[in-house]
Amino acid sequence: MASITKPLLHAVYGPRVRECSRLSRRAALGLAVAALPLSTATEAAATTVVGGERLARVGVQVRGASGLPAKLTARSWLVADCASGEVLASFGAHRPLAPASTLKMLFADTVLNKFDRAERYRVTDADLADVPAGSSLVGIKPGITYTVEQLWQGVFLRSGNDAVHVLSHLNGGIAKTVAEMQAKAEDLRALDTRVVSPDGFDHKGQISSAYDLTLFARHGLRDADFRGYCGTRIADFPAGGSKTFQIQNTDRLLTGAWGLKTYDGLIGVKNGYTSHAGNTFTGAATRGGRTLLVTVMHPDAGGNAVYEQTAALLDWGFTHGRSARAVGALVEPLSERRPGTGPASGGKTGPAAAGAPGSAAGGGSSWRLAEGAAGAAALLGAGVWALRRRSARSTAGTAGDTGRGTGGDTERGTGGGTGRGTGRGTRGDTGRGTRADTGRGTAGDTGRGTRGRTGRSTGVGAGHGLGGDEPPG
Repeated sequence: MASITKPLLHAVYGPRVRECSRLSRRAALGLAVAALPLSTATEAAATTVVGGERLARVGVQVRGASGLPAKLTARSWLVADCASGEVLASFGAHRPLAPASTLKMLFADTVLNKFDRAERYRVTDADLADVPAGSSLVGIKPGITYTVEQLWQGVFLRSGNDAVHVLSHLNGGIAKTVAEMQAKAEDLRALDTRVVSPDGFDHKGQISSAYDLTLFARHGLRDADFRGYCGTRIADFPAGGSKTFQIQNTDRLLTGAWGLKTYDGLIGVKNGYTSHAGNTFTGAATRGGRTLLVTVMHPDAGGNAVYEQTAALLDWGFTHGRSARAVGALVEPLSERRPGTGPASGGKTGPAAAGAPGSAAGGGSSWRLAEGAAGAAALLGAGVWALRRRSARSTAGTAGDTGRGTGGDTERGTGGGTGRGTGRGTRGDTGRGTRADTGRGTAGDTGRGTRGRTGRSTGVGAGHGLGGDEPPG
């Protein structure tokens, strides 16, 4: 700290002013920073947590609004305005948790625009050889030729890991795709995310966060193809020859399956479930010209809980949330930064978005500039007076300022959940003929004997049926 403090003191007060023997280095550094140009101080304050420091705090974060749903059991959730990027409310926004199939949004953000949707591809055995056992499947078979559009329907509607792997091999392989997804996450400033597989299946160390998943959804919804796929309810899928079978989207708020009503205005985005991650979901809905994004991760057991809590948060956002003042912001990708949006992210942390929550545009900003400049001047004057006074006192042996009272928000931890274990061999939800997707025991979503989704075991019959049950991975 001494190596930092002394140059700052000299830069601000000149080389003739010496550091006092007992003036705390933290206090001296604070005084020096206060005297720096306002823009520099602002940038330094904004580089703590991606999206704003409040998003790392413990507990529910909301300002200026009440009426949040009382029964929210999710380990992490977030509500944001899609257009402005303002985070209206959050809980554990940066908490690292297993993402399950919601990670397929990042896969689409990375690969979707690489291939024309009309391009045709004949699937080989090698394309499917590395699909994890127990994966959710749309029913792709070697030897059949699919269009790229059909493969993406398999990804978005049925959460098919077989479709993800075929597209990954078309993209140059699993390892290449994973590396590109990680790079894309970093460009989007989704720094909580670690990609191990392109499909979101349980793998040790594969994590994301409610904040990052919301970034993926917001970025994807800017693409017409992404919007079209995630909002598609049903589609016909090739079964070989001239035969097809119908597939239905596993997003229950979109289709109204498993006892849920369709959510008015819902436009997507992606759900997920594995035995380790539990249920995860990012949903988007538009009402009255306003689009909101909600991400819910790891609620208490129950097949419909993730959808019910998402719907409740969307309802809040469209009503009480209208008066909410932002507690954070969804940042823009580094590759799409506009001039004047602040410093680039670095290391494990990143800046709050430009026009950070609560900041005013236009006339209000000039008042805040003047207000901030006045504060900096006052601190500078106080700093000079304090240094001179303490210098005089130190010669008499009376200096003793310990620098107490610097205080400040310590940005308490963002929680655990680091992707323990692989979850293999214990899933029950194998997608190989029984589709015993139990919704973790409380929703009664067993789907046994009714889904016709037999995965690899029946070939042509794979993927039949209209069950809206969320497959694993």
